[in-house]
Amino acid sequence: MIKWRTADGPVVTYGIIGLCCLAFVVSPVSGLDPAHGKPDALLAAQSAYFERWGIVPDQLVAWTPHALVTPVTALFVHGNWLHLLGNMLFLYVFGGMAEERMGHLHFAVFYLVVGALAMSAYAVANADSAETLVGASGAISGVLGAFLLLFPGARVTSLFPFLFFLPLRFPAWTVLLFWFALQWFAQRQSSGAAGAQAGPQVAYLAHLVGFTAGFLYAAACYWRPGRVRGQAVATEGERQP
Repeated sequence: MIKWRTADGPVVTYGIIGLCCLAFVVSPVSGLDPAHGKPDALLAAQSAYFERWGIVPDQLVAWTPHALVTPVTALFVHGNWLHLLGNMLFLYVFGGMAEERMGHLHFAVFYLVVGALAMSAYAVANADSAETLVGASGAISGVLGAFLLLFPGARVTSLFPFLFFLPLRFPAWTVLLFWFALQWFAQRQSSGAAGAQAGPQVAYLAHLVGFTAGFLYAAACYWRPGRVRGQAVATEGERQP
């Protein structure tokens, strides 16, 4: 069995998790700082926070100076506690092994570039939208795509609601492809309902672009025809970010 390990562990993964958690706790979105005031003032502060650090598609496609950095800053902003915890769980489970395989600096660049690409693709596809887009899901989807190529045989523990949340272990490739299929179906559904709302509440397109970009990047860098691959160390994760 091959175990990908670095002497100091997946420090970039832990660092990203720490930055995302810190950014959320000190933001008005967490609701922990009484200085943001009463409900009306708090909502105004949250809206201003999302507009400052999140992607606003119509501003990004117009190439306004501030908007050009938001595909990166938006990766560290989350909409609520559930959004944050779900993303960080997946990054913790899958990011560590991917980082230890790629190396610290390589993984950090990969995470930021794929995440920014996924967010930008969503913005271009929704160029007329003024709704903000935040979250690390696009980058984490890229990590999942890379994980599928790097460790397809790793076994993950998944929880399925229709099976009464029984913890079942499956090869990573089955879980990740199932997750990708769910994102594809959800994107098709949200596109069909576009006329009924300003835009999808979840950026499934960013998930699909991130996952595909991560898989293709890992394939270009690490896949070799006929290469004998060792069995990857087992890991665990939930069903979807």
